Amino acid sequence: MTAAALVVKQLVKRYGNLTAVAGVDLEIHPGELMGLIGPDGAGKSSLMKAIAGVMSYDQGSIHIRGHSVSTEREAEVVKPMVGFMPQGLGQNLYPDLSIEENIDFVANLRLVPAEAMAQRKERLLRMTRLDAFTKRPMKNLSGGMKQKLGLICTLLHEPALIILDEPTTGVDPVSRRDFWTILSELLVQRGISALVSSAYLDEASRFDRVALMHQGAILVQGKPQELLQLVPATVVHVRLADQMAGLAQLRTHFPKTLGFGEWIRILVPTADRQQASERVRQILGELPCQELLCEAPELEDVVVERLSADQHETAATIPRAPPRHHAAPAPLARGALAIEAQALSKTFGAFRAVDHVSFRIPQGEIFGLLGANGAGKTTVIKMLTGILRPNSGDGQVAGVDMSHSGPMIRQRIGYMSQSFSLYFDLTVEENLKLYAAIYGVSRHEQRSRLPWILAVTELTARRSALVATLPMGVRQRLALGCALIHAPPILFLDEPTSGVDPLGRRRFWDILFQLARQEGVAMLITTHYMTEAEYCDHLALMHAGAVIADDSPLGMKQTLVARLGHVFEVETQDPYRAQQLLQQSDFPHAHLHGRRVRLFSQDETAIVERRIMARLASQGLGVPGISRSIPTMEDVFIENVLEMERRGRMAAAP
Repeated sequence: MTAAALVVKQLVKRYGNLTAVAGVDLEIHPGELMGLIGPDGAGKSSLMKAIAGVMSYDQGSIHIRGHSVSTEREAEVVKPMVGFMPQGLGQNLYPDLSIEENIDFVANLRLVPAEAMAQRKERLLRMTRLDAFTKRPMKNLSGGMKQKLGLICTLLHEPALIILDEPTTGVDPVSRRDFWTILSELLVQRGISALVSSAYLDEASRFDRVALMHQGAILVQGKPQELLQLVPATVVHVRLADQMAGLAQLRTHFPKTLGFGEWIRILVPTADRQQASERVRQILGELPCQELLCEAPELEDVVVERLSADQHETAATIPRAPPRHHAAPAPLARGALAIEAQALSKTFGAFRAVDHVSFRIPQGEIFGLLGANGAGKTTVIKMLTGILRPNSGDGQVAGVDMSHSGPMIRQRIGYMSQSFSLYFDLTVEENLKLYAAIYGVSRHEQRSRLPWILAVTELTARRSALVATLPMGVRQRLALGCALIHAPPILFLDEPTSGVDPLGRRRFWDILFQLARQEGVAMLITTHYMTEAEYCDHLALMHAGAVIADDSPLGMKQTLVARLGHVFEVETQDPYRAQQLLQQSDFPHAHLHGRRVRLFSQDETAIVERRIMARLASQGLGVPGISRSIPTMEDVFIENVLEMERRGRMAAAP
């Protein structure tokens, strides 16, 4: 019997008084793709470094292919069996070396024979589509190209187990899909095992099995479909004319109900969709329902249920803001133009970070800039807030020209940067009072505004706690409170939920939703989480400094369906071969998604099923199931990028 690829038992890793990994059990079988899902600080990196043999641990045991990894000497023995790719773009690469030089260096370091190295290098470069860029220095590669090169260097010595720490974080969606396709192909062709960590819950469906990790412990693990059975519920989406009235009414029965863009999202504790929809309609009573949709829960619901049960917290309605007393400008009327960008461009040397970006945000709207790291999102915010001067273009914020009135703009906005500018040696209340003084909020107004801020951010019970002692999600809510202390009519939020656990993210977005709907606050939010796009009223998709699509999330999905058709998911014993066969027939957009194949078609479901089954059956492949689903925001983003690149190639053709 073949030994397990990896067995971890009761592993503990401490840093002083901090327990980073708390008694973890984990097992990976040969040829299996295992996902380790969790937010920043969950303990994923510490666990992976211990398994890879690059860091010691305090208790427990690790065995790789039956070999113990408990001492430095044992770790050296198993290192040829392991490929480790650390977190961060290009962390296992050398910036001044070219793609080819990086590969050659690692191959020599790993003592790969020359003939084998040449064959593997040629195959991996072709598979990753880096063969046309072999002379380019690593420091000049995009994030996606760096990750592909990192994967090549991890695989050169053909390890039995590869360990990839957040390989797709911040990478553009097209490269992210490429990365998963390459990894799936390698697992099929080479039979290797993989442990891959991710902060993205939407990636969980790509794995054979997943372990959901939080605060150093594994909450639950198993096959994605098995984990979904832990929440026997139905997600009901409703669209109402009076959204806030519906939200308040539904929350009396379903506390985890959330505002979700123009929708309300309700988790109803029954798997019977008919029963779930009837219960929602009954609770809404005479409130007119414009639209109602039912779907299965997501893995995020499983995590949120676990975390909220442990922490005994649910979403709550925020109180109305106190009257404004200080001399800050009055908010604009709801629907009035709050922010406008007109052909904004910014270059740094020869690099164009932002390329003629335009959009408009009315008061009371949540507007999202969605894109990977390096897409230009933060640069757009810095230009609109007066921190950076554009090379060309114009912008207005709260009726003020951004290029000439920086101080006036700063009085009208709240700005929450990526780094959450808090003072860790001060308490929650002291941080709020400090920011109130900076913004010129009088002590008289602080007496009414501070209790409201603490209530909105759910920090009343923690007002005397030192910031250094707070979890990341709580610090993030405090940073929002500091941005709100002077009652700005406009908020700029730059990657505000990056690395926060799903429950903390949901709480944060619930606060934003209610601020927009109750207080009429306009918000410009940047994010690289595809799932967060659904919370926005309107989106601009950014890629390589440009806006490639501008619409509501629903509008973008409807446009994609009109252009390419509905999404179909195909289950089969050999997904890699099935993808190739379908791409060669009538489905050029077919791509791997874990152990399934996803594709688009405008035909009726029955016709699509017959064509797929006939094509695969002719090559001896069975099809256990075909299902139709709606496009994800990742589908929307990728297809917009691919369409833009296709048009660019056509325009460049002679």
